[in-house]
Amino acid sequence: MNPTPFKALTIAGSDASGGAGLQADIKTFQEHGVYGMVAITCIVAQNPTADWRHDVYPIEIDTVKAQLATVLDGIGVHAAKTGMLATRELIQLVVETIKKHNVPNLVVDPVMACKGTSTPLNPEVADALRDELMPLSTVITPNLYEAGIMSGIGPISTVEGMEEAARLLCKAGARNVIVKGGSKLPGTTKAIDVMYDGHVMTRLESDLVPNAYTHGAGCTISAAITANLAKGMPVGVAIQEAKIFETAAIRASFPLNQWVGPLRHDAWRLK
Repeated sequence: MNPTPFKALTIAGSDASGGAGLQADIKTFQEHGVYGMVAITCIVAQNPTADWRHDVYPIEIDTVKAQLATVLDGIGVHAAKTGMLATRELIQLVVETIKKHNVPNLVVDPVMACKGTSTPLNPEVADALRDELMPLSTVITPNLYEAGIMSGIGPISTVEGMEEAARLLCKAGARNVIVKGGSKLPGTTKAIDVMYDGHVMTRLESDLVPNAYTHGAGCTISAAITANLAKGMPVGVAIQEAKIFETAAIRASFPLNQWVGPLRHDAWRLK
C-alpha cells in the first residue's frame, strides 16, 4: 500500500489563463510531491477584446464554506495557503475556519490587485488581512505594493523600505514575513526578497532573468513555501528552497500571448 501523501489546501481564486491563482498553486504542490486541494474564492477571466482586462467573478460565500468543509472536516491538511480574498466577509470566514480546525502552517499571500494593475480589488480588505488573518499565519508573503499598504508606509522602492515594512508587519502580529521585491526594485541587478522572523533579517538574492515572464510568480513562491512546510521543513529553509524553485520556474518562463507569460513549474527538474 502506498503511504498517505502530504496534503495542502489553497483558498484562492481561479485564473482562467492558467498561470496564477489556484492553477499555479496546484502545479507547485504537485511538483513538490504534495497532494493539493482547493477552495475557490473567485474566478478571474482575462478579456482578450479589452487589452487582457482582468474581470473578477466572486464565488458565493456559502459555496466557499462548503468547499472548506469538504477539505477540513472531511480530509485534513498539513498546510494551507490563502490567495485572493476579496471581501472582509470572506476573510472572516477563513479566519473562523482556520481557528476552528487549528490549521497548521498557514501561508498568507495577501493578494490585493491582479498583476498589471495598481488598484486594490477591495481597499477595505487590507485592514482585515493585517488585523485578523495575518496573526494566524506562519508566513505572510506580500509584494512591494501589498507590503506598502499593509505596513502603512506607502510605496516601496528600496531594500531598506522592504526591511522596514517587514519589521512593521512583524510588530503588527506576523510571525514570519517575506517581502517580495523580485525584479521591481529600480537600479538593481538582482532579484531581491527580504525575510524576517522578528529577530533576524535576511536578504535573498538571485540574478535577474532578462526578458522573463512572471505571471503567477507570487502565487508560485507562496505555494512552494506551503508545500515545504507541509513536508515538515523549518520556516527559513522552506522559504529559501521556495526561492530556488521560483527562480528556476522564472528562468524557463515563456510567452503565452501578446499580453502575458507564465512560469514553467516543472523547470527545476528538467535538464
